[in-house]
Amino acid sequence: MIMGLTGGIASGKSTVSALFVAKGARLVDADVIARGVMLPGHPVLAAAVEHFGQTILLPDGTLNRAALGEIVFHDQAALQVLNNLTHPAIRQEIKETMYAMEEEDPQSLIVVDIPLLYESELDNLFKKITVVYVPREVQLTRLMERNGLTLEQATGRLDAQMDIEEKRRRADYVIDNSGELTHTEQQVAELWDRLGLS
Repeated sequence: MIMGLTGGIASGKSTVSALFVAKGARLVDADVIARGVMLPGHPVLAAAVEHFGQTILLPDGTLNRAALGEIVFHDQAALQVLNNLTHPAIRQEIKETMYAMEEEDPQSLIVVDIPLLYESELDNLFKKITVVYVPREVQLTRLMERNGLTLEQATGRLDAQMDIEEKRRRADYVIDNSGELTHTEQQVAELWDRLGLS
């Protein structure tokens, strides 16, 4: 069974996906795939350099994330160009990876962790979606602590994503990660049982 996993920024998606893996699930991590398409030699990185210029590369030919970030996070049109270059390749690789895993092991749970699953309109790939939920105030606090951001910076990042309450409404399953880790572990175990994976 293939299940999409998403949530808001700083909601604890990595923690929850690790708990599923610990129970025997297999993981497809969209962030890892997204980094992969921007590695030297990948056609997506080449296309990005062609559009944005050599300034987005470090001397060793790898992506200078800070330089690219400076360009796209202040310019909506530039961000759209970057998304148009990267998203099709990322989507394709996610699909290929998850279907290959399903073919190898049809009985296992395959968790596909995609931070912007709804925003990227990837929800149509999955019959079931789990949202890792924490209230917005918890997101803000965790994000400021984790990334050393001001309230204004953290609010900006949250506002750039779909509201966590909307994600919760759309979910087939919700894991509330706002309490103790033991509470999160218990919910993962309960969902594992509900899915008939015991």
